[in-house]
Amino acid sequence: MNPQSRLTALPLFWGKLAVRAFTRSWGRDVMLYTGGVSFFALLAVFPAIAILIGFYKAVMSISQVSEQAAALADVLPHAARAIFVGEVDRLAHTSARTVSAQSALALVIGGYAAHRGFKALLAGLNLIHDETEPHGFFKFNLLAVFVALFAFALFTLVSGAVVTSRLLEHTQEARPLAWLALPLDGLWPSLGLWLGLTMLYRYAMSHKTRVAWTPALLGGLTATIMSLIFSWLCAIYVEQIAQLGATYGSVGAVVVLLIWLSWNVNAIFYGGAFATELEIAWKPEEPEIETSASVVNLSERRQSRQ
Repeated sequence: MNPQSRLTALPLFWGKLAVRAFTRSWGRDVMLYTGGVSFFALLAVFPAIAILIGFYKAVMSISQVSEQAAALADVLPHAARAIFVGEVDRLAHTSARTVSAQSALALVIGGYAAHRGFKALLAGLNLIHDETEPHGFFKFNLLAVFVALFAFALFTLVSGAVVTSRLLEHTQEARPLAWLALPLDGLWPSLGLWLGLTMLYRYAMSHKTRVAWTPALLGGLTATIMSLIFSWLCAIYVEQIAQLGATYGSVGAVVVLLIWLSWNVNAIFYGGAFATELEIAWKPEEPEIETSASVVNLSERRQSRQ
């Protein structure tokens, strides 16, 4: 049995690993990065919605856009869902020229916010992964732009998959495939998040060497499960425990969305810490090279012959 199999066979291995990952992600200044990522994500989410609605209006009717947007809003807490659906309805009933102009402006604002947010996310993951040599200015900004573009492309594909699964449910020709609509409707966002986080941990968390596939996959899976659990707990918190509407009034939905974002960012950072600890635990020990006293130094022998 190899060392990796012996480690995973220990009953307390995964429990100790989870505790070490918690210490790694919460015992540092990661919360500062969590606040930065959550703030810029809040600024970027509505421009991203405007861009997606502009794309959907080119291929769908107004009623279909509103219906599919309601399907995408199911991943949000109920208290924050109203502001999302309201913005989508406003954009769906706006003229195409106005939406195009707003999409162009949203591209600038959302691009800036997403770039800053992903820079904070990458900096937090580098801190968690104990990266002592940071990227240069140009390379770090270019990496943040690439990660932001990949995230938006993945979000577009996942939202398209959700829309397609909902359309299968209402299409007569695809009625034999209608049984796929309901399970895939909730499965696509989770699979997309797992894939995105796995790629993030493998290619963007370490500078010199890539994180192995197994720690990256398990870290992404852990973060995805925690994101689902946090979304459920956030819904309970804001709907049954903390009546934020009475405290914050009309901006209560924005506060709820910010809380939901911060909890999910914490899940992403914890997944990175989990992958890092797993990588450390499974790293093979390098054998120590012992220098024997009987080894002859050739340079000393040549000098002795002179």
